[in-house]
Amino acid sequence: MMPQRRVKIDANPHAEQAIVHEHPARFKVLACGRRWGKTRLGVNECLDVASKGGRAWWIAPSYKMSEVGWRPLRQLGARIGAEIRRVDRQVILPGGGEVQVRSADDPQSLRGEGLDYVVIDECAFVPEDAWIESLRPALSDRLGRAMFISTPKGMNWFWRAWQRGRGDDADWRSWAFPTSGNPYINKGEIKAAKDLLPERVFAQEYLAQFLDDAGGVFRRVMDAATGTEQAPEAGHQYVVGVDWGKSNDFTVLTVLDAASKTEVYSDRFNQIDYAVQRGRLMAVCERYSPTAIIAESNAMGEPIIEQLQRDGLPVTGFTTTNATKAAAIEALALAFERSDITIINDPTTVAELQAYELDRTPSGMVKYGAPEGMHDDCVMALALAWQGVEDSGPLLLWSEE
Repeated sequence: MMPQRRVKIDANPHAEQAIVHEHPARFKVLACGRRWGKTRLGVNECLDVASKGGRAWWIAPSYKMSEVGWRPLRQLGARIGAEIRRVDRQVILPGGGEVQVRSADDPQSLRGEGLDYVVIDECAFVPEDAWIESLRPALSDRLGRAMFISTPKGMNWFWRAWQRGRGDDADWRSWAFPTSGNPYINKGEIKAAKDLLPERVFAQEYLAQFLDDAGGVFRRVMDAATGTEQAPEAGHQYVVGVDWGKSNDFTVLTVLDAASKTEVYSDRFNQIDYAVQRGRLMAVCERYSPTAIIAESNAMGEPIIEQLQRDGLPVTGFTTTNATKAAAIEALALAFERSDITIINDPTTVAELQAYELDRTPSGMVKYGAPEGMHDDCVMALALAWQGVEDSGPLLLWSEE
């Protein structure tokens, strides 16, 4: 047998990455904040194994997400003279070792290979079957090792693996590293995220904390739900938020007192035509004389808004995209956390707020919405009204064409 040609991997880990690299545990579980450096660590670990003639796999939740690992693998591989097989997403080092990028879209497709090392990227989004039925058996004949890396997402199987690494099993070791552990991240960026994001979002995404109800968005809802409907008062300024009903959804009109930041009126209805909906809004405006109306402009909302503007009402259209919705919801969540808002103690509104969810896709996109089978019309109308109360006026005009 010809001697293997060892290749030096040019890595410069920061202190916490070095701790993980040097630990002898066979199975390492890392719960990391965003931009901590888990991808770079996993890539270097794979290349290190391959430099010794081993076979390593990088597993991503989906083919699209596999680019996150494939990009640095092929770039670093090219620097050390590796053969890059783009079609197979495979890096073959001069000594014969290899790293291949695979996706867990179909866990059964991961069967059959004997492996020395596996990195499971964004593990919280990978099906548990991929590990139990395919990847763990593939490590048996070579006594292979594995690294599980992810930002937390509730208490799923990644959390259970992380818990195992905190126990007495010497083969397993777990760490939780916040974003701030990366010395190359500007600390001002972390502070800006803390100031902008709801407390729970920041705790999960930047502090790498496992939350037992990670999808929950709004906190202290019942503390804020102490208000009642109030008649308009002379000298007060009012803002209206409007979420138009679509198909089986409800139209909701929410009125906030801009000075006291208190919800004073809400109307929720469905299965009536848009002319009647416009009339209901006109009646609210005649009563409260709002200084601003923030109305969803998507779909059927645009023609109603145009008519209301022709009627002389101070209507601003809100184009709902993932980005604008996230910004509006996060601003409202902060208002609840900081006790800046008071709402009417309405069971429907309270239920929608308490059930509202955050979901983070494997690509990192944060999405907000109601659980399957529930509505979020009251939440959105309240969020739009809050935009009119806040000083951050430019947010009202955001749109993505």
